[in-house]
Amino acid sequence: MMEYRPLGQTGLEVSRIAFGAGPIPALMTADAQDLQRVVLQRAIDCGVNWIDTAATYGDGRSEESLGKTLTSLSAQEQVHVATKVRLLPEDLRDIAGNVRKSLEGSLKRLQLERVTLLQIHNSITVERGDEPTSLMPADVLQTGGVLQAMQQLQEEGMVRHLGMTGLGTPRALRTVIESGELQTIQLPYNLVNASAGHQLGKSFPEANYGNIMASCAEQQMGIFAIRIFAGGALVGSAPAAHTYKTKFFPLDLYHRDLERRSAIEDEFVAEYSVKELAARFTLSHPHVTAAIIGFNAPTQIDELINYLDAGTIADSVQKKLLSLSDNK
Repeated sequence: MMEYRPLGQTGLEVSRIAFGAGPIPALMTADAQDLQRVVLQRAIDCGVNWIDTAATYGDGRSEESLGKTLTSLSAQEQVHVATKVRLLPEDLRDIAGNVRKSLEGSLKRLQLERVTLLQIHNSITVERGDEPTSLMPADVLQTGGVLQAMQQLQEEGMVRHLGMTGLGTPRALRTVIESGELQTIQLPYNLVNASAGHQLGKSFPEANYGNIMASCAEQQMGIFAIRIFAGGALVGSAPAAHTYKTKFFPLDLYHRDLERRSAIEDEFVAEYSVKELAARFTLSHPHVTAAIIGFNAPTQIDELINYLDAGTIADSVQKKLLSLSDNK
């Protein structure tokens, strides 16, 4: 049975399992209209009421596929749709114009008059460009910045709520989070990198998000967990085509995560599958509102519902998992 939680201070109740329409596993960016209909219908039938996409997913193909599928299912009023805007360096010359252009394009592809949530898709770092396409806090918060441009679209009724993707460096992210101006955040949080939701050691070898969830919770933000299967590494899937070309979660990270998966499997093989551990570990965090998950078969949705029904993982198991994560 689906569970629902309040999405921060938005007044919305969202399903704990959300439908991810990104390039992994690429259902909504592929030419697979019949399968798209079947999988999305199953998600809706199971109570999923949140769909996450972005203008950059498949260069707009995800939004276009969603628009066609939701229309064919007459399901536009049954779900909330969230999309994102990413600004390239040259777009900063006209932030307001380019944010508007991005959202207008998204709405056209989605065949919607407005979306429930518009999110900043850029990473946030101390200096602009410290990470691929990253912005600094001032680019978001200053007069004429990204936030003001998004708020204008909100005032015009094109979007209901505003949020961000929590990639970047903790110091810079906290500056934006603590402004209190954004209602939601998406954070990478999984078995092999739990740093967004826990304080890991300084020797942790991957991106360390410094327990940023605690700052988000203080602001009463809705928190979506992303990458809960580490781009497929935690379920043993082959790397997606996207993994071979992305600058954000590249192929070498996938291979390191695959090695970490083996260590977890060796430790828990008699009790759990790694996929079950991954899903229940993420959903067990008290600050996680919902997990955004990509599906490419109806049976996968049923499987996740079963994991949700199984409840939180025992504290002893969570501690062991965190220890494995922190030391790998």
